[in-house]
Amino acid sequence: DSIKPNDKDTNMMKTEGESVTLSCTYDTSSSNVYLYWYRQYPNREPQFLLWKGARSYSSYKDIPDPHFQSATSQTSTELTIATVTLSDSALYYCALRVEAQ
Repeated sequence: DSIKPNDKDTNMMKTEGESVTLSCTYDTSSSNVYLYWYRQYPNREPQFLLWKGARSYSSYKDIPDPHFQSATSQTSTELTIATVTLSDSALYYCALRVEAQ
């Protein structure tokens, strides 16, 4: 199982008020997929943002902050910030969790 950011999303610059979408591609043979997003500020621990299911778990999600949205597909996950602010300047991580079938 693996997950990686799309190359075009590894270093982005946006103006406040714009929208931004980050994406990762994953590979697994499992149908039971959870995809997570985290944000990390310099010298701080990563912060959980959200998770969203994919494949057979696509109807499940936990998105506590409406500032963030997510979409998933059979092979990818996206994190969208509709209106970027300065406080969104950070390092973002995607993560993959699969459950045994």
